[in-house]
Amino acid sequence: MDAVLPFLAVVGAYLVGSLSFAVIVSKGFGLSDPRTYGSKNPGATNVLRSGNKAAAVTTLLLDAIKGWLPMWAVKTWGMAHGLGDVTLAAVGLAAFMGHLFPVFFKFKGGKGVATAAGMLFGVDALLGLFTLVAWAAVVAVWRYSSLGAIAAGVLAPAIYLFGSGELWTSSGPMTGAISVMSAFLVWRHAENISRLLQGKESKLGAKKS
Repeated sequence: MDAVLPFLAVVGAYLVGSLSFAVIVSKGFGLSDPRTYGSKNPGATNVLRSGNKAAAVTTLLLDAIKGWLPMWAVKTWGMAHGLGDVTLAAVGLAAFMGHLFPVFFKFKGGKGVATAAGMLFGVDALLGLFTLVAWAAVVAVWRYSSLGAIAAGVLAPAIYLFGSGELWTSSGPMTGAISVMSAFLVWRHAENISRLLQGKESKLGAKKS
């Protein structure tokens, strides 16, 4: 049984990540499907464009929790069954990839910012906090959520390695997982990067068109 546990843990994390809470929460609040307006991205920032802050905050928290929960579960129960650093890294990455490519929503998901943050908090609370501060600082100055996400995504692997040994224990598999996640975050923001360069990117809090 222990031999299949890593596989089950990764599949379970992917399925949890596949829950597109932007769509689920919007439906629960009686709002339009976020895939039909604004950036058409099923994420908290686009839900905010509906004008419903409660729905946006709920989406943000649930998307973050689904990145954190599988990591917490492996740390809490998996280690006793031989689930080590490789499985922990794979589980975190699987939850993130589930958000990007959700099996329950035709593999068309969001950009993964909140889920990535949850995953980083699952690695270590301080790692998540430092990355969140980097995102918040950029957003506070320029009011572009996408720019904050790109900056935080690029910085996350560096922050993880910089704090190794002093603030948390790093591992090769986790370094790889965070680096892959960072690359996907930047890739999923390619259109935002283009709009930022053209001065056409919507600022945080803009209403849907």
